[in-house]
Parts: sequence; C-alpha cells; structure tokens
Amino acid sequence: MDKELFEKAIDDSGLSINQICERAGMSRSAFFRKRTGESEFTWSEIEKLVDILGLKSPVPVFFKEKVS
Repeated sequence: MDKELFEKAIDDSGLSINQICERAGMSRSAFFRKRTGESEFTWSEIEKLVDILGLKSPVPVFFKEKVS
C-alpha cells in the first residue's frame, strides 16, 4: 500500500475517519492497524474504500507495482 497516496485520498474525501470506518463496516482500531501496515486490507474492504474515497482505481493506492 502507498501510505502517502492513501492519506491523500482520505484527506481529499472530506470524510472523517469515523465516517470512513462506519461506511466500510470496520472498527477504528482495525482501520488503524491496516492504515499503518500492521495488517492488510481484504479485497472486499478495498472495494468499499475505493467507493467511499472516490478512487478511480485501487491499484496506485493499494497495490505496489512489481519490478522485475
């Protein structure tokens, strides 16, 4: 996950963390752990967050490009 892009998406959404957690059906503590990289978002959580945050694609925020 690109933490910088994720934080920007949160800020750009104009929503509070409480609102995001409520809409995503997550506790604040679970969201915090995932936000800080202690655990990972599930695919269904990513789908919800893409919608909630108005992202065009989950790829730049949630998935790192593989470099070979």
